[in-house]
Amino acid sequence: MKKTIWTLVCCMLTQFTVAQVTPKWAEKAKKAVFSIVTYDKNNQIKGTGNGFYIDAKGTALSDFSLFEGAERAVIINADGKQSDVTSISGANSMYDIVKFVTPVDKKQITLTLAMQPAKVGETVYLLPYSTQKATTCQTGKVTAVDSIGNNSFYYTLEMKTTEKIVSCPIMNAAGQVLGMIQKNASEESTESYAIGASYGAALSVSALSMNDAALSSIGIKKTLPDTEEQAFVFLHMSSSMMSEEDYLELIQDFMNKFPNSYDGYLQRALYFIENKKADRYAQANEDLEKAIEISNKKAEVKHHVAKAIYAYRVSVPESETPYESWTYERALNLIQEAVKEDPQGLYLQLEGDILFAQKNYAEAFNSFDRVNKTTMASPVTFYSAAKAKQLTEGSDINEVIALMDSAIVRFNKPYISEAAPYFYERATLKADAKKYREAVLDYNQFEEIVGSNASAAFYFEREQVEMQCRMYKQALDDINKAAELAPDNVDVMLEKGAVHLRVNQVDEALAAFQKVVSLDNQSAAGYRLLGYAQALKKMKKEACANFDKAKALGDELVDKLIEKYCK
Repeated sequence: MKKTIWTLVCCMLTQFTVAQVTPKWAEKAKKAVFSIVTYDKNNQIKGTGNGFYIDAKGTALSDFSLFEGAERAVIINADGKQSDVTSISGANSMYDIVKFVTPVDKKQITLTLAMQPAKVGETVYLLPYSTQKATTCQTGKVTAVDSIGNNSFYYTLEMKTTEKIVSCPIMNAAGQVLGMIQKNASEESTESYAIGASYGAALSVSALSMNDAALSSIGIKKTLPDTEEQAFVFLHMSSSMMSEEDYLELIQDFMNKFPNSYDGYLQRALYFIENKKADRYAQANEDLEKAIEISNKKAEVKHHVAKAIYAYRVSVPESETPYESWTYERALNLIQEAVKEDPQGLYLQLEGDILFAQKNYAEAFNSFDRVNKTTMASPVTFYSAAKAKQLTEGSDINEVIALMDSAIVRFNKPYISEAAPYFYERATLKADAKKYREAVLDYNQFEEIVGSNASAAFYFEREQVEMQCRMYKQALDDINKAAELAPDNVDVMLEKGAVHLRVNQVDEALAAFQKVVSLDNQSAAGYRLLGYAQALKKMKKEACANFDKAKALGDELVDKLIEKYCK
């Protein structure tokens, strides 16, 4: 009996020895573990927990649920020193892990990631947060290792854990960190779980992370992606999702991380310009100059700066005085310098746009014409050339139509909605050139593309062209459609009455003109035409009374009608 009791005591002592040990590396490693306090938007404590450093740059891991909904967080290290969490570098809600950054000095102790995963049966050590001089590690055994992709693992452990040690690191015998303890279903359970530290280390912020639900749920600033291209996309996408203060801080982070990139300076200038921050225009102008100065792609940056100035100038109302440094002349000089270095279509198009804004249409056409000789030629570039040619003094309208032909031929059938304005524009040009039937064909194509979205103004305009080429049936259908869409439009009703008169539908004309004077009792033309329709119906008294109203309103055409019908 004594032998049995002694055996049980020995087993219990052995178990205790295994469960509570102090590896020689623990005293130093504990300096990498810290406590965390998170705060909500009202600066009230949201929660407390643990975390640990995984590199000398201040990168650390903890549980996502501690940070979800937090607006700021503070860590307290083993020496009692506090530091703010400066940014979030990645998060995953499913595995309940977050990666973040805090300021650290060169002496900060960090944990080294294990190069190989733990094996089933291996003894592991739980390193707790401790401010005490002595550090005791709890031990356990690995009972399962599951791969979760990309050299990342999820561990099941034979170890009883409590809420207080969630997010503390699990170490191997060599003092390397294997994983991070996660919340247990029950504190009575003898089984615990850990997410691999390599999984947390691999978390990152990408160009599209502003749309990541886990990251968006944390109010703390996000770390910029590591590559300049990804960071710039992230910066651009963040502009509409952040407060001005936070966004400008993010731009400054970009400039600090990529000091030789012009994009940060250009983005800050554009932010001030596009948001009409007039008190920051001087800063924006300095940023534009700095962008040109530091870039080794001078033509590219000059194009961006010229485009920014041009966009600003065209947006300034005539009633306002524009910022003195941002003139069309400056924009033109910059883009012409860029064109001289690299005459690509994109730069030539902007050169043409600026010249067009200056009403220098002949030179603008020359720029657009050069664009159309490059691979950048498109419906838009030919349309630009057509408008510049049309406004050039002494131009031939047939040349303008030919340019619109070149724009339209670049669309494939069946035509998409983007093609509709081009057909409408060419129809108008052909009508001006008295090519009425050709104009009607283009109007018809426009209607086929837009379908039921065609407006009263469209039917009104097509009707007038149809009347010019004696397409009376089509004209009557169109003016009736216009009147259906805009029954209270005086001009439409006047035209409707006139078309009915032209095809000898006097009753319909009479009704249309009566509608006109009911809508506008000051319409001299309305009274004159109403009187004329009444005269055709032998309603002399009513006709002459309306002729008199037209004359009183200053109509200069009614005298002949009075002479004919009222003498």
